Amino acid sequence: MKARLVVFPIKGRNWCFSRSIEHSAGQSPSGDTPTTLRSLWKKISSESKPINANAELVVDFISDKMNRAWMGLEKAPEGSMKNKIHGLGLRLLARVKPSEIFLKSISKEVTAVEVTYPSSLDPKLVRRRLYHIAMRGTILHKKFLMGSVTLLPLTSVFMVLPLPNIPFFWVLFRTYSHWRAFQGSEKLLQLISNQSQCQKKQESDSSTSWVLQPSEELERLLLKGKEEGLDEGDIQDICKLFHLNKLDVLKYRNQV
Repeated sequence: MKARLVVFPIKGRNWCFSRSIEHSAGQSPSGDTPTTLRSLWKKISSESKPINANAELVVDFISDKMNRAWMGLEKAPEGSMKNKIHGLGLRLLARVKPSEIFLKSISKEVTAVEVTYPSSLDPKLVRRRLYHIAMRGTILHKKFLMGSVTLLPLTSVFMVLPLPNIPFFWVLFRTYSHWRAFQGSEKLLQLISNQSQCQKKQESDSSTSWVLQPSEELERLLLKGKEEGLDEGDIQDICKLFHLNKLDVLKYRNQV
């Protein structure tokens, strides 16, 4: 699978790193993912797979359950307890850093990337920025993953209460999110490390796993920005042209 990454300065030293939505489809668990604990155990015990493959299966199972539960909350009647929990979840999700969302989008299925960036930027600088965010992600998300795993048993004690155990499910989601971001960081580092080999090939070679693509259109849209950075209208134009998630891009502009 080929992913299109879009990289550009958005405000001061803040850069935006995002993946085109049109290439982000199919990140949900596949049709082979078990839907019940019994089928999960049967699949793990009946097939001789390495530990990391079984771990992936468990993570996909948990992800599928969380997605189904979230969709149920989203459809809850206005003013109901589930609706209020959904609103709380949206406020918590708004605090997730955009770099984490970006790294999570680099799934294990990605085998090649096309990096689109403003034509005025030095491609070596773009590569260094991507390397930095990937390397930093491997360190931070591994650390946060271990912390979240440690908190899971502590928050599970709230299960005895008659109310929904929001702390447990939030920590469970953060565990899953850090796991995916850590994997995405490692995958991006792997792709970057293969760049030197890719540079020896022709750009038209479809087997190239790393392509840096300068964009005059992106450069033109950036020139419309003010000294204090791109405004919401400029960002909307960029997101529309390159199929980016506007809310995620705005997070880069608003982060300190």
